[in-house]
Amino acid sequence: MKKKLIFLDIDGTLTAAGSNVPPDSALEAIKKAQKSGHKVFLCSGRNPGMLSPLLKYDFDGYVASAGGYIVIADKVIYDCPMEDEDFHTALDVLHRNGVFCTVEAKDVAYGDSNLAEFFADHTDEGNSEIERWRKALSTSLGIHDIKEYDGRPIYKVVIMCMDDKQLDEARELLEDKYDFCMQIVPLKLNKCVNGELINRKFDKGRGVRKVAEALGYDLSDTIGFGDSMNDLEMIKTVGYSVCMANGNEHLKKICDMVCDSVNNDGLAKAFNQLNLTE
Repeated sequence: MKKKLIFLDIDGTLTAAGSNVPPDSALEAIKKAQKSGHKVFLCSGRNPGMLSPLLKYDFDGYVASAGGYIVIADKVIYDCPMEDEDFHTALDVLHRNGVFCTVEAKDVAYGDSNLAEFFADHTDEGNSEIERWRKALSTSLGIHDIKEYDGRPIYKVVIMCMDDKQLDEARELLEDKYDFCMQIVPLKLNKCVNGELINRKFDKGRGVRKVAEALGYDLSDTIGFGDSMNDLEMIKTVGYSVCMANGNEHLKKICDMVCDSVNNDGLAKAFNQLNLTE
């Protein structure tokens, strides 16, 4: 078969949400695929710092920060932080409307001081992005208090609030330049709006395109694995798309395949079914 470029979301796809340890079955399948001549890239909303614990598994590169920072082998091929004025405008208007924020620089993330309290009071397991941030507050992923922010470039803003109307003012000011990639997430007693403010200059799909172009692959020879709506552009771009059984219901409907869940060796099963390990 023709050699493929394989793109893997992390949280809820390669690993359980918020974890840095893929199942042994997934690591074995990835190694076999690479040995067969395929290339395997991480394609994540995580910034490089938060995905760095996974780099010891020898991926061929990564699309980080939802497409804002891209590396092939050890070479950076794309680097696009937010404009400083846009970042400060976003943070001011979101906070003014009671929106909880985490912001991601290249190597570190910062969160609102009361973010941990919000998660403890409201969130429930079931959404990979929410769970990633909940666990990050108490594990090695690590989020610094936003009061420690030192002015370094920011790539994206993660948003959590109780009502979509809280985003109206931010949309009015920023939606022409930034995509509000949002979804409704069930909570213990209610629901919340969770998502990301992402520069319209990039997304995971355009990250896939940049890697394919740099390496001389047709998009028809790319495969993407995801579970969340922030994987949508990647799923729409790749030649063949796979959603995890634990993933978003809308994403499942538009993918070419739905494989078993991340905790039930789904990635390895899909690699075998697609003949990537032969």
